[in-house]
Order: sequence, then structure tokens, then C-alpha cells
Amino acid sequence: QVQLVESGGGLVQPGGSLRLSCAASGFTLDDYAIAWFRQAPGKEREGLSCISSDGSTRYADSGKGRFTISRDNAKNTVFLQMKMLKPEDTAVYYCATKGYCSGSYYYPHLWDYWGQGTQVTVSS
Repeated sequence: QVQLVESGGGLVQPGGSLRLSCAASGFTLDDYAIAWFRQAPGKEREGLSCISSDGSTRYADSGKGRFTISRDNAKNTVFLQMKMLKPEDTAVYYCATKGYCSGSYYYPHLWDYWGQGTQVTVSS
């Protein structure tokens, strides 16, 4: 059974950092791409970044220079390191798998499995 579990969210001040984790089970992460999305209240789900099985990455403009995606296949976990956080980064953050880290990765319907999400709140 494919399962993704996000963790690492919380309350952080503007300018702070967080590292989100996406722990996978039920499949071997090595063989699949992983994407991170977020969804703020009243807004559509937004694609942030993805990492392919070969380690290649893509980033949305909203996170370029601030967000870094990485994977630890030995731990079956993907990370999203976020720095210089802004209030507008406040959202529920989700990871997804069994999709393609291609130029259209930011379409949520292209990813088959999702985690339950972790809340990130950036506020002073």
C-alpha cells in the first residue's frame, strides 16, 4: 500500500527556515519522482518543486532560490528545505508521487498518490 507522510511543518517567523519531510512506504522511492505542492485557504493547489528518480529537479518561481528539494533513498524520504520564509508561504504543504517531474509537473492531476499534508504558518 503506497503511503506518503509529511512532517516538519509548524509556526515560523518571517525570514525563518523549515525542513519538510515526506516519508514513503509501500514502494521503493528510488524508482519514482516526488513533487511538493501547497495549498493556501481559498487558493488552488500550487506545484512548488519536484525531483526525478535520477535526481534532476524543477522549481516554481515562487520557491527558486529559497526552496531546495532533495531525496534520501536509503531512508525512503524526500525533503523540502525552505528558507527566507514569507507570510505568503503560509499553506498546507503536500508531497505526491507516481507522476512525472517534467515541465508540467505542477498539475496536481498528474500525480497519483498524496500525503495528508503538513501546515506551515509564517507569522510574527
